[in-house]
Amino acid sequence: MDALSFFTPMTAVLIFAGVTVGIVFGAIPGMTATMAVAVCLPMTYGLNIDNSLSLLLALYVGGISGGLVPAILVNIPGTPSSIMTTMDGHPMAKKGEAERALKIGIVPSLFGGLFSATVLFFFAPPLADLAIKFSYVEKFLIILFALTIIASLSKNLLTGIFSGVLGIWLSLVGTYDINNGGNGETRLMFGWMEGFLSDGFSLLSVLIGLFGLSVLLAEAEKGVPAEATSQFKLSGAKTFSLSVFKGQIGNLIRSASIGTFVGLLPGIGGSAASVLAYTQQKNLSKAPEKMGTGVPEGVIASEASNNGLTGGALIPLVSLGIPGDSTTAVMIGAFTLQGLQLGPLFIGEHLETWDMMVINLFLANLVMFAIMFFAIRHIVKIIQVPKYLLYPVIVVMCTVGAYSANSGIMFDVWTFLLFGLFGYFGQKMGLEVTPLIIGFILGKDAEIYFVKSIESYGSLWIFFTKSPIAMALWGLIAVSLAYSIHNIRKAARRGKQDAAP
Repeated sequence: MDALSFFTPMTAVLIFAGVTVGIVFGAIPGMTATMAVAVCLPMTYGLNIDNSLSLLLALYVGGISGGLVPAILVNIPGTPSSIMTTMDGHPMAKKGEAERALKIGIVPSLFGGLFSATVLFFFAPPLADLAIKFSYVEKFLIILFALTIIASLSKNLLTGIFSGVLGIWLSLVGTYDINNGGNGETRLMFGWMEGFLSDGFSLLSVLIGLFGLSVLLAEAEKGVPAEATSQFKLSGAKTFSLSVFKGQIGNLIRSASIGTFVGLLPGIGGSAASVLAYTQQKNLSKAPEKMGTGVPEGVIASEASNNGLTGGALIPLVSLGIPGDSTTAVMIGAFTLQGLQLGPLFIGEHLETWDMMVINLFLANLVMFAIMFFAIRHIVKIIQVPKYLLYPVIVVMCTVGAYSANSGIMFDVWTFLLFGLFGYFGQKMGLEVTPLIIGFILGKDAEIYFVKSIESYGSLWIFFTKSPIAMALWGLIAVSLAYSIHNIRKAARRGKQDAAP
């Protein structure tokens, strides 16, 4: 089908609005692309799936890209994936090269986004074709593999696993559907509010509560650092020129590839992509001792990698139904609202929607570049907006969204408030939100595939002997767990060394 037939005035408006709002969220310290998508997700209720994805993908791209603004200007990453942008971006700003550093970061942001969108277009369909051949056994093992990422996402292994198991437990609240091997009885409600909880907790309300309200409460408690409201000197002796990218083509391609690959691995996250790309560039740099003092190659590596994450994280989402990161986990809510099931059959059954996703991702990156590059002097003022003006508006948006998502059910608002407070106080006690939401999203499907596998084959050994694919998946599970344990131990040793006198 002609690609231009997808593009309508409504699509253009939604992409522009989504990128703009995403940049605002990314540019304000404490807010993230995930929060932007969660807060705006209820707005997609009245839209069709194509327009919904136009908005959400634009929010995703804008949110990731906007994080470089506070990272460079005030040394505070707007999003976790901008962590390494601070290493060279802020020193450049302190030397009076703030505008130059921002524009240097915007160009690789565009390159990384377009690179990952291209990889998404070519890689997701073959992966989906392979996954179509999976039986219930392989589908369960895929979800089990996805659940092992909880360990890599966790700051503390035990609390991370507990959070993930709690998320699975919460996903099973409601009626045990007969069609999924159940007996039609309610469970895990203990006689409490069975009339409201028969269908379980609304995914949308849970997402908005955990990624919206709880984050707002935590940020409101911390307040705003004094430096974040200071004035900035954008212009300096050096101005931006494309000549800065001379000799950096290898850096661009390598960093974008690292970001895309990390996005492909569920749960690793943008901060890991940024660190890996920056470290690799430092290892290969002709002057590694200068990195960290304000050189363009460090900004290029970080921004190309974290924007490369966007397309990469969508690959497991559309081809396997597994979220690549917390933002794509929230996006599942949009498909749920439209009654669509992500997974191996999605691309084949919804080819037009798939084409629209890829085109929108390309367009969103182009719009992001145009807005940020030519309006950067105005965008930097975003981080000076008082949060006491911004937060009430967001809370109202969340409340209205939770209420309207399922045609005006007040219990969804209470669910939003409950999980917002639960996330806020839970994190104070060590609860980890991202493992919890991954468990909540995947828990019910894991149960269904496990029960149907046992019904079909009648033995637990089938999970190990079903096929070579099953054995390969067990290998991936083992590698994922070993890698996570290694990283946690490494972080613990580093913490002891830092604490030693």
